[in-house]
Amino acid sequence: MRSDTAPRRAVLVTRPAPGDAETAAALAALGWDPVLAPALVLRETPPATLPRAQALLLASRAAARALAPVPLPVLAVGAGTAAEARARGFADVTAAEGDAAALARLVAARRDPTAGPLLLAVGRGYGTELAAALRARGFRVIRRVVYQAIPAAVLPDAALGAIRAGHVAAVLVTSPRGARILVALLRRAGLAEGTRGMRALVLSPRIAAALKPLAFAAVDFPARPDPALLPALLGPPSS
Repeated sequence: MRSDTAPRRAVLVTRPAPGDAETAAALAALGWDPVLAPALVLRETPPATLPRAQALLLASRAAARALAPVPLPVLAVGAGTAAEARARGFADVTAAEGDAAALARLVAARRDPTAGPLLLAVGRGYGTELAAALRARGFRVIRRVVYQAIPAAVLPDAALGAIRAGHVAAVLVTSPRGARILVALLRRAGLAEGTRGMRALVLSPRIAAALKPLAFAAVDFPARPDPALLPALLGPPSS
């Protein structure tokens, strides 16, 4: 049974592994109790060979993790993806400002449509809008699926227990698809009303829109769509 006097110190982290551990560590450093509740499970499916291209586009950290380094200029969607690519051994990496529109602008500014195709590494079902935006600018784009994002079947027991006990102060959501899955999982567990006392910390208005079926105490955004900025929106617990 919920205790109304119990402190709300738990924070649900719906980001998939391995990025969830990074977010959890940042929350713990602030004094929160992170509870891992991934909405998606990532499975790498890199192709055996990659086509020739003038540059490699990475629209997510998962795409960077899925590929072995190739001798191509890399344009990454944001700083986190760029850092992941460099850590994996990619040498020539440039970061956009955090979303697909920014990556399209960066490509248009740095690459020549007549210099050859662009290789866009994505998860299954992702990247079609980015590819269309680049094709509209005159680029030839070759999409290659390098990972799958599989919906979680249930939320972990620790997450369900924290929600039922009223201990959750906030939930961090990093993608529209993850938001839709979270809504479905909470409904399935009979906990759709359990979010009313929580803050939702999200990266974009699209994610906030996907959470509309749930009621939150507040919905907040960071200055740019970078998952590393979400913990700082909470600050330390007040007590």
